[in-house]
Amino acid sequence: MDRLIPQEAAEQAELQQLFAQQVYNKQKQVVHFPIRHHSPACSYHLLQVINDYQPQIILIEGPISGNALIPILADERTEAPVSLYYTYETNEEKAAFYFPLLDYSPEYAAIRQAAKLGIPAQFIDLNDRPLPREKVTERPAEESAEQVSYQDEKLLTGSSFISRLCRRLNCRSFDELWEKMFELGVAQQRTEDFMRSVFVYCSLSRFCYSRDELEQEGTLAREQHMRERILVAKAQYERILVITGGFHTYGLLEIPANNLPSDVPHIVKPAEYREQIYPMVYTFEEADRLNGYASGMPYVGYYAEIWKRLQQNSKASAYEQTAIHMLSRLMRVLRKQQEEISTSDAIEAYGMVQGLAILRGKPEGGVYELVDSVVSTFIKGEHTLASGQSLEELSRMLTGNRIGTVAPNTFTVPIVEDFRRLAAECKLQISTTGRHRKVLELYSKPLHRQTSRLLHCMVFLETEFGALESGPDWVAYRDVNLMRETWSYTYSSYTEARLIENSIHGGTIREAAAHRAEERIRQLPAHHSEEAASWLLRVLLMGLEDSADRLFEQVGRALRQDGSFLSLSRTVAILERIYEHRRLLGLHRESVLLELLQEAYHNTLAKITGLQHIHQDEQSQVIQALKQLYMLAESADGTFASEPLVDRLSELLSVSDLPPGLEGVCMAILSRIDGRDPAEITRRARAYMQGTPEQMLHTASYLQGVFAAARDVLLYDNALVDDLNTLLSRLPHEDFLRMIPELRLAFTFFTPAEIDRIADRVGSLFEKGSGSLAGSAVDETILQQSAALDRAIREELSRWRLI
Repeated sequence: MDRLIPQEAAEQAELQQLFAQQVYNKQKQVVHFPIRHHSPACSYHLLQVINDYQPQIILIEGPISGNALIPILADERTEAPVSLYYTYETNEEKAAFYFPLLDYSPEYAAIRQAAKLGIPAQFIDLNDRPLPREKVTERPAEESAEQVSYQDEKLLTGSSFISRLCRRLNCRSFDELWEKMFELGVAQQRTEDFMRSVFVYCSLSRFCYSRDELEQEGTLAREQHMRERILVAKAQYERILVITGGFHTYGLLEIPANNLPSDVPHIVKPAEYREQIYPMVYTFEEADRLNGYASGMPYVGYYAEIWKRLQQNSKASAYEQTAIHMLSRLMRVLRKQQEEISTSDAIEAYGMVQGLAILRGKPEGGVYELVDSVVSTFIKGEHTLASGQSLEELSRMLTGNRIGTVAPNTFTVPIVEDFRRLAAECKLQISTTGRHRKVLELYSKPLHRQTSRLLHCMVFLETEFGALESGPDWVAYRDVNLMRETWSYTYSSYTEARLIENSIHGGTIREAAAHRAEERIRQLPAHHSEEAASWLLRVLLMGLEDSADRLFEQVGRALRQDGSFLSLSRTVAILERIYEHRRLLGLHRESVLLELLQEAYHNTLAKITGLQHIHQDEQSQVIQALKQLYMLAESADGTFASEPLVDRLSELLSVSDLPPGLEGVCMAILSRIDGRDPAEITRRARAYMQGTPEQMLHTASYLQGVFAAARDVLLYDNALVDDLNTLLSRLPHEDFLRMIPELRLAFTFFTPAEIDRIADRVGSLFEKGSGSLAGSAVDETILQQSAALDRAIREELSRWRLI
């Protein structure tokens, strides 16, 4: 108490008197224990109070709907970390709250101790954070699905009192201040003194806020509800222990300030209010506040080790033993990674932990001294990304990688159990946190195909469980030649929470994914055949064959209403892709897919005649689409008739104002499937080359269309090479610069070997070998010398002010 910043004498006296009379007065019917969430020191002293006071019931700050789950939490088969997951949804908003519990969380310690003593434990807080109606309507849409911690401590940690205290005691953060004041030397503190200090510090933080601010944050509504639950318990029990955050303890006492007429708006749940609460696994990584958790102490792995040693009642300091354990473990890990860390470094680091504690006025070295000592002794030289491996490994150790277990219960969500069963079948590691990698051989191992479908379902359900690092992307049609998929995945409470949210769509992973996919598909415009076909491919990748069967009909309806050539051609490409890989995708209705593909093919052909009005930006896409139709018509099994394609292309070719690129691709295709004389391709090219200046500039576009479908024309027709050489020789320089980008694009259809052959033929026109064409026109040394001379001349002219 001597370290308190001077406050009003009356204010401090009031707090001292209140503590003695109403907070920790074992002669009273109600004893209050103020805590900080996830504090080992609070849990340590709380167990002392329970043993001394022998309460008949323990009331705990927590969601009241979670009372039915307390037996599950108290079950010996439940292993922390675990969490209660509460969600509610109305027509206006939805939100989710986590209530994490660690082995050393005071709330969890109380629940387990109550079960051992055979006395009831109850949660007494509201299920959510209530806001006045006008505040709810002001929330932006993007925050409507916000997930937050139920145990948010921002009012405590952000008060001006705490900020001033941190500066006075030279602490970098509230967490370091808390450890210095309450955690270190916990076994040497008297329980009553500890409780008094927590109550005073938290209450002084509370005094920094006005009643309006507390009301706006929902604090007053929650405390009003908790006081009502305490009154109910007082009518039934003679000894009641109330465990709440220290910030709320003052608001629960029987004082005039808390008995003022309440102006907290009474919030009535709307008729469409939907809520649910489940027990779920949690992880150390998520419970660590530095990783985004909104309340409680950071470094949960470190404090779990502290709690374990406190439970052993060892005479040795829990903090000293934990520092030795962490440094020894860190040294072994770094040595395995070929880091140059010696035993003397670890000894020096431990000595620095003790020295920093003395220098900072702490009873013993804590986690902040441990981190600082590692930075000073393990990192040689400047702290950079390359030299920071020791600090990264220490951070992982301080956080920990444990994942909890929830005892079997009737509240288990079927979709979560289904996922665990499938994960076990697929040999996915979900018992520990951390990123795992899985390489799947899609074509050779049926189990790997099943795993791939599960992971695709999890991605679609937005569970953030796994991510595809490499492998064939069938939807975007990239890397489809790869035989393996490589996935990275990690299991967390977020994954389980997303599964719970998806449980409204089905009781299994397949049912939920199928229902969501069908919902998305129903929202598609009726004439978007490409999107419908793309969804067909997606559901097959997820192994949802029943949904695929229903999708066939929708794709067929969309095909008949789609009037876009490009959209239909992309639909053909997707359906052809599915048909080609039907065995990998697990498709059994091959005949239905083939009929659909043939219908898409003929519908696309029907739209060819209107392509003369295509926009220039879409011309390259049309060329590729026509090439694809040509390849289907030339397929070995003769499934797709070529006669309709010939008729449509001939009609298109007869149009007088046909764009040059389309003219080129039509001629190239017809020369292949209709017996047109290939020499006509050259004659049409010559017409462009020897035409008006404007026509000459269209030569490159024409050749792009030709080379897209029949690039061998240039390889075997010397006349076309000669004509092209003549064109380039007589073009004015400005026109040459305008044409060269399009011409270079046309030659991108050739392979490197074909480019070499063309280079040989061009070289023969000038009696040069292809090797001479590949060399630089000017030696590099001459260019460098010329550039240096140019700079020197410019500098001299500048000196004479001539430029």
